[in-house]
This record gives sequence, structure tokens and C-alpha cells, in this order.
Amino acid sequence: MNWLAGLFAFFGLGSATAHSPPPEPPRAFVVAQSEVADEKSVFATVESTNVVPARARIGGTVVELKIRQGDRVARGEVLAIVADQKLAIQLDAFMAQSKSADDQLAAAMLEFDRAQHLVGTGVVSKSQLDQARAAYDAAANNAKSIAAQEGVVQQQVSEGRVLAPIAGRIIAVPVTSGSVLMPGETVATVAEQNFVLRLSIPERHAAFLKLGDPVRVDGGQLGFAGVRFGQISLIYPDIRDGRVTADATLAGLEDYFVGERVLAWVSAGARRTIVVPSNLIVTRYGMDYARVWTAQDGTIDVPVERGQTVRRPHAPDELEILSGLTPGDRLLHP
Repeated sequence: MNWLAGLFAFFGLGSATAHSPPPEPPRAFVVAQSEVADEKSVFATVESTNVVPARARIGGTVVELKIRQGDRVARGEVLAIVADQKLAIQLDAFMAQSKSADDQLAAAMLEFDRAQHLVGTGVVSKSQLDQARAAYDAAANNAKSIAAQEGVVQQQVSEGRVLAPIAGRIIAVPVTSGSVLMPGETVATVAEQNFVLRLSIPERHAAFLKLGDPVRVDGGQLGFAGVRFGQISLIYPDIRDGRVTADATLAGLEDYFVGERVLAWVSAGARRTIVVPSNLIVTRYGMDYARVWTAQDGTIDVPVERGQTVRRPHAPDELEILSGLTPGDRLLHP
């Protein structure tokens, strides 16, 4: 019987169990073509969305400077104090006039009250009462006028405080303590905390730019590990010196210098290719291999030719495969 079983096996007439395909692995990566961006490297600078000057509202001398370059400030924070000696003199004068006017008002009020009490007895005539009332009204109006003028000077003095127009970081302070300023001169320049990457892109790639396209930056340039991705948030509708300007949002830019230059990668079109996770490719003796599962032969190592590294937001570590794999192949971890 043994020789008969061997004969059947030689002609492929053995049991179905002996020739059944190996079971499909529970976890396998199915190769498929996907669309990847054709990235181009461009220069970008870290910029603030808004750079606003903090200006002096009155003329005078900077008597106190509270900030320096690089400081973080809140909106409405006092950056410097500008004082005008003439305003102090005017304020002293109005305070003295206000005191004199208050004394005159008190005397006129007393005279008017006395006239009101005596007019009924006949000691004071009606005309004298009217004169006392007119003197009281004049003294009251004079006190109000002087108080209003004093309030104007006090408001001018309070406007000597230079306030931060927005929250952000101080990037320039062109004055020092003791500097003489005219109304409207810049005391400090504040960069808003919403920083962006300002991209300078050759105009031949302008047709491929779209809002929301990913922008890739290597972390080593900005001091963090790995790769970070942002999105194009604004494309400026003009071309200057053969370049298009675009802004991209990227997390973590608040801790870097305004104007710092970095190298970024943007999409300049797209193509369809085979992309697989890099951990599915192993290199042995200078050759790259992928472990492929087939129903006929089970697991085999297939030589492949790798292309460039593909980095996408959802899968930042992938490889492009130029040859050796076809869509539908099932890959296993080597």
C-alpha cells in the first residue's frame, strides 16, 4: 500500500488536505495605489498675522519704559509713560482755579440762602433775591467750567500711558527713557501671538496651491522632534518677483523668532503610486525585500525597489515602491 500511495502522490492524486493552500494570515497589509503629493521645498519665515505699533497719544518725554524686546504683553498693558511738564503746570493752575471757584460758589450759595429766608420779612427785596440767585448760578457755572477744563487736562495726562494695542510679543522698541516724542510716534511694535509660516513659492507652482493643502516642516529646524504638518490658510492674490506668497498655520510657532527662516515642503501636484509603511520593508546585504503572502506558496520574500520617503499627516513614515509589488499583494511584517 505504501508504494501505491507514493504513486498517487507522484501524479498529484493525493488527499486534498496535503495540497490545500496555507491559511490566510490574520493581519496583512493589502498593497494599493494611492495619491501622493509631489512635494517641492520652499523657504518660509515665521511671521505674525498682525504687527501693530503702540503709539504715543500725547507729546512729551518718556519718563518710564516698562518693556524690552521679546517681552510678552497683554492687551491694554502699560508699556511706557510719556509726561509733558506743561500739562502738570496746567493741572496745578486748574486745581487752584477750581478751589477758588468752589469758595465763590459756597459764598454765593450762602448769600442766596440768606436772601430766600429774608425775602418774606421784607428786609430783602425781590430784586435782591434775583441778584443773589444770578450770582449763585454764575458761580456754579464757573465751577463746572473749571472742573471740565481740569478733567480735559487730567485725561491728557492719563493718555501719557502707552498701552499695548494687542496681546503678543514686543519685537521692536525704538525709544529709550528720556526720549522726546511727538503725538503719534511709535514707542514699541507688538507682534500678535497668532504666528504663521509665510511661504515664498515660485509662480510655476501657483496653479497647484489650494487652501487646506498640507505643509510639512522637519522638527529639527524649529527645535522639536519628528515632523510637523500645517495647512495653507491664505494665498495672496498677487505675484511679486516671480513668487507667490502664502500663509500656513502650524502649531508651536509662538516660541520662535519673528522672521526666522525654515525650509518647508508644499504640494506641487499629485501622482498615483504604491506606498507602504516603511516597517514592512527590510534591507539585507544591500537589497530591499518585502514579505508577501500568496495562496500558492505561503510567505515569500520579494525584492523591491524603493523610492522616496513619503510623509503625510495621517501616516508620516511611508515608502514609495517603484517595482516589485502590485496592487492586491498582501504584506506581512518581516
